[in-house]
Amino acid sequence: MDNRAEVREFLTSRRARVTPEQVGLPAGTHRRVAGLRRSEVAALAGVSVEYYTRLERGALSGASPEVLDSLAKALCLDEAERAHLFDLAHAASPVARPPRRRSPKTWAPHASLQWVLDAVTAGPAFVRNGRMDLVAVNRLARAFYTEVYDMPGQPPNLARFTFLDERAQAFHRDWDAAADVVVAILRTEAGRDPHNKDLHDLIGELSTRSVEFRRRWGAHDVRHHGTGSKTFRHPIVGVLTVAYEGLEMAAEPGLTLTIYTAEPGSASEEAMRLLASWAATEFATIDADASIPARPEH
Repeated sequence: MDNRAEVREFLTSRRARVTPEQVGLPAGTHRRVAGLRRSEVAALAGVSVEYYTRLERGALSGASPEVLDSLAKALCLDEAERAHLFDLAHAASPVARPPRRRSPKTWAPHASLQWVLDAVTAGPAFVRNGRMDLVAVNRLARAFYTEVYDMPGQPPNLARFTFLDERAQAFHRDWDAAADVVVAILRTEAGRDPHNKDLHDLIGELSTRSVEFRRRWGAHDVRHHGTGSKTFRHPIVGVLTVAYEGLEMAAEPGLTLTIYTAEPGSASEEAMRLLASWAATEFATIDADASIPARPEH
């Protein structure tokens, strides 16, 4: 795959972000570039200026892991950015094969996965793919993301909701931070799975329809989204803060299991109980819903 433009934009954006002082170099005067010069990056990485220039122009194919690691250190990349650099190099290889990914149009959760999700009763539990489709949920997650499920089109998608539904501004207490995370997740997935047509179609749609998405996409930020806390304003139960844990599913590459929990004894825990009560009534007769498959009879 020809990803030279992606490589060029990522490396130049990271180089512009690093100041000489960060890497122990004198700032000097009359600097014509933001951040480091190419010659400075080359020296820090232990390669020639000519070779680094080729890399920055997109010629990552053939770069050894040692060179990539040195480059990551020279550019002060964090863990997610370093992984993204290696993903870009892998995608640039002429023998690279696309990773195995399940299409949300054809993939359905096996019964035991749904049982696991249903066993989580104190908080929302859901499985998403790299393009942020909700592909399997427990009942509380279905209630938590009720507005996402209200949007036309299937499958329900967190990225599309964030940028294309005006209700997302109220749902996320810090919409800007949430939007940054969504774009960084999609950018990370695009580097990891560059052959995914569904992903590229979504990115194209969001770029066309949302100025906010387009601006953030150009920043080339990536991240690993494994743990933390978020605050939401739910349309049914109001404001609640949750901790989250995201677990990569070893049996299904590209899928992430996420669980939200509220602090014990907090107002958010009480709000979650109210949401669970509402969901029990609202979805009592919707066991045939595609998002909550009925359990097989024995």
